[in-house]
Order: sequence, then C-alpha cells, then structure tokens
Amino acid sequence: MNYENLKKKLEGCYVTVPTPFKDINNLPLNFDALKDYVEFLLGNGLDSKNCTLLFGGAAGDFSAMSFDERTSLAIECSKIVNGRVPIALGGQTTNTQELEKLAIIAKDYGYDFLQVSCPFYFQHTEDDFIEYLRAASKAASEVGIILYNTFWTSTSVSNQLIERIKDLQNIVGLKWATPRTDAMEFEDVTSTYSGRFTIIDNNLFFPYSAMKPLNATAFEVHMCNFWPEWGAKLINEVKKKNFEEIARMMVEEAMPFYKLWVEIETDYTSGDGYLDKLCMELAGLPSSRCRPPTRDVREKYRQRTLDYMKKIKVPHLKFNE
Repeated sequence: MNYENLKKKLEGCYVTVPTPFKDINNLPLNFDALKDYVEFLLGNGLDSKNCTLLFGGAAGDFSAMSFDERTSLAIECSKIVNGRVPIALGGQTTNTQELEKLAIIAKDYGYDFLQVSCPFYFQHTEDDFIEYLRAASKAASEVGIILYNTFWTSTSVSNQLIERIKDLQNIVGLKWATPRTDAMEFEDVTSTYSGRFTIIDNNLFFPYSAMKPLNATAFEVHMCNFWPEWGAKLINEVKKKNFEEIARMMVEEAMPFYKLWVEIETDYTSGDGYLDKLCMELAGLPSSRCRPPTRDVREKYRQRTLDYMKKIKVPHLKFNE
C-alpha cells in the first residue's frame, strides 16, 4: 500500500457532510436528500483534486445514530460518491469492537480514510488510546487512519503519543481541533510532524497554518456545505500562497458564520451541523434538522442566517424573503 499517495490524496478541503433526516416521527435517514447534498458539492467546484468528504462525523450526527444506521449510512455514501472523490468515514465510538467493525466497513466499501478520536465518556489513558489506534490500524491496514485530536473526547493527543504511533504507516493524517492549553501546542505539533502526516487544520488558523514551517495542507471548513466554490477557491489561494486573500475570506466571510454558530451553541442548543443544515436549506437543498437532544434551529435562526448569507453574497441563495 502506498501511504504517501494516501497522504497526498488527503490534501485540500476536508468537508464534514451533514446527515439529512426526514421530518417525520423518529427522524429516519433520508438517502435521497443525501444524494442531493453530494451532487451539490461535486457539481459546484469540489473534486478529487481539492477535497475529501467525511461521512458520519460529528456534523453527520453519528452520536445520535444506532450502529446499524451508521453502517447503512457508510454503505450508501460509498455508493453515491462512487469513487469520484476521496471519502472518509467517521470512526468515533466508545469501544474497540465497534471501531474495528467501522474499520472493516471502511475497507470493504472503498473508503480511503477512517477518522479516529480517543473514546469518549471515560477518562482514558494514552496507553488505552494507543491500543485502540493499533486495533483500527490492524483491522484495515489498507485504509488511511486520520488521528483526530478534539476537545470532545477524554484524552488530548500529546507529542509523546504521536511519537509512539508514528510507526503505524497507515496513520496518514492528524486533524487538530483543540483550544490552546499550553504554549503554542498547535504550532509545535504541525511544525514537528507535517513531514510525517498530512495536517488537517480544524482550528481555523489558516492562512497561518499553511505557511512554513507549519505546512498544514488540509483544512476543515463547514462553509463548503452551502458554498463549495468557497472551498475550491481557498485551496487555489493556498497553492498560490495568496495569504492576504485567504485572510480576507476568513475574516469577511467565514468569521460571521462561526460567530453565529457559537452564539447558537451558547444561547440555544449544542451539537454540530445544525447551522450547516440551515444554510444548506437556504441554498435550496432539502431541509433537515439534527436529531435530539440538539434542538431544531430552523425557525428561530432562519432570518439571522439568511441575513448573513445575503451579506456575504452566497451564490446559491434561494430564499430572499
């Protein structure tokens, strides 16, 4: 297996695709809407040279789905994409047996990557996490593992942990999304390990993170879900090293989205993907809420979201009331 090719394939926009549900009792999976989501992304600027699509991640409501639903989602997403772009499967779970099953599903259905974070709920040790990672690596050696460091889990990824797992050749990516807890942790990790792993900046530090010696080459941007051309432009500007334009895009267009997200999370409900879904609905895609306990934001925040999208001139805006 050529893991260098997998690392290269991971570069670009890392798009965490929301999972749509039908607005009926029990909010069942809506695969017709999911197909619309994927075709919208791939029909408006995202392709195999500038993106990886993540299915069943946090914005994909994995935490509100049964394991059988996660399996069905993984299979259906693979069929819909049909090899057109690289795909990643969310592997977050609380136990090793489920992680191994998800790794095998990823292998059997043509996923390029499996995203793995530390099991949540219990305060696991680094040794626990390393055995967990090794189990995923062994279960699907052909699949590239993305080690995800997130504040939503029990154990933060340290430099010492990375040193101990860097011998696992199919761990090809590091995705970083943590608050600053020590002196320039993100800079330390990216500058040290960008030669070994593809770094996915999920801290919104670009264009800074794309500069030497940090060398992040992949970027998670929720805005791609309703404005995929924005993500394609971001990657193009990174390649041109047009850092001033990237900074403008982040401040003028992305920052208001994330400020509204934080406001909703602080004042109304928590979760992931709810603002993506509302923006996608306003861009003409099928409507969907997140599953409870995340509450439905569509009515309360529709006008605020519409005003934001108008202000930044989202090209696909369908609602102008």
